[in-house]
Amino acid sequence: MSLDTTLRLLTKASGLSVTDLATAIPRAGAATVSAWLRGDKLPGRDQVDALARAFGVPAGALLADLASTLDPARTQGEHDLLAAYRALSTKQQGALLEVATAMAGTKRGAAGKPTAKSTGSRKAKR
Repeated sequence: MSLDTTLRLLTKASGLSVTDLATAIPRAGAATVSAWLRGDKLPGRDQVDALARAFGVPAGALLADLASTLDPARTQGEHDLLAAYRALSTKQQGALLEVATAMAGTKRGAAGKPTAKSTGSRKAKR
C-alpha cells in the first residue's frame, strides 16, 4: 500500500483532521499534510517519525511498501512487472502467477509460494 493511501486510512481511522496532524508534525502546515495525503509530496524522516507517533504506529509500518518499491536489488523490469501485477484484479493476478510459475518451471505450494522442491535452479535439475 502506498504511503499516501496508508496515511489516508490512518487519518480516517484515528479521526484526526488535517489540521490536527499539521499541529503534531514539525515544520508542516495543513497544505503540506494535504499534499502527503494526496501523494503529491513525501514527508521527511522527522516528519514520518512524528506521523507515526500521532497515529500510534511504528514508522516502519508507514514506509514498508515504499521501501519495497525502492529495493535496489530489483531490476527495472522487476519493478515494472510488480507495478503491472498490482494493477490487475485478483483473478488476473492468479492467472498471471500460474503462467509465470509454469514458465519458470516452479510449483506453487498451498500458500501460493514456490515449494522447497521447486526453488532450485533449472540447471541443477538437469
